[in-house]
Amino acid sequence: MANSAQTQNQNWTPMQAYVLATICLAVGIAIGYFIRSSASPAQPATSTTVSEPAAPNAGAMGPGQVQAIPQQQSAQVVAAAAKPMLDALQANPNDFDKLVQLGNLYYDNNVYPEAITYYTRAVKVRPDPNVLTDLGTAYFYTGDSKTALTKFDEALKQDPKLANALFNTGIVKWQGMKDPKGAIEVWEKLLRENPNYEGKQKIQELIERAKAHGSMG
Repeated sequence: MANSAQTQNQNWTPMQAYVLATICLAVGIAIGYFIRSSASPAQPATSTTVSEPAAPNAGAMGPGQVQAIPQQQSAQVVAAAAKPMLDALQANPNDFDKLVQLGNLYYDNNVYPEAITYYTRAVKVRPDPNVLTDLGTAYFYTGDSKTALTKFDEALKQDPKLANALFNTGIVKWQGMKDPKGAIEVWEKLLRENPNYEGKQKIQELIERAKAHGSMG
């Protein structure tokens, strides 16, 4: 199998190799554009912000977002930030806002299995489309593209124009399911439903690259 792939690679023209490399780079960048959708309105950002120095050149965060912990810091710091919320859940296990805040804390610090646990509990209390979108993205980061798409579909049933869910669906269809045609269809819908989408140019670029990817298949 490996020999067959190697032979195929050797038969590529320089232009095909260049296009494939560009596509791979574009998909990698696009995955980095995943944005956490959920933000609890009940607590200010400082409620779940870890009181440790931010990473150099850290970008500004919107309301309700959690400061990501620099990679070199230990898991104990995340645990310390989670403790007050976990204590609150002891008294009220169905506190939607606390469940989302915990999911956000773990998501923003790349602890995706824990993020999935608390987002799942949250959407059982209230099936919020933004939280469902983040739940799907967390599943994608654990390698489960099928479940990711299921969660995006659940979000879009509630809000068919939800830009983050549509964008992420396209990325997962392309990168996770190897379905560039499906990705193009979703992104074109995103642009139709959200004509003023701020990332319009990037979506158009991704559509063109997905078309190039499909033409190589």
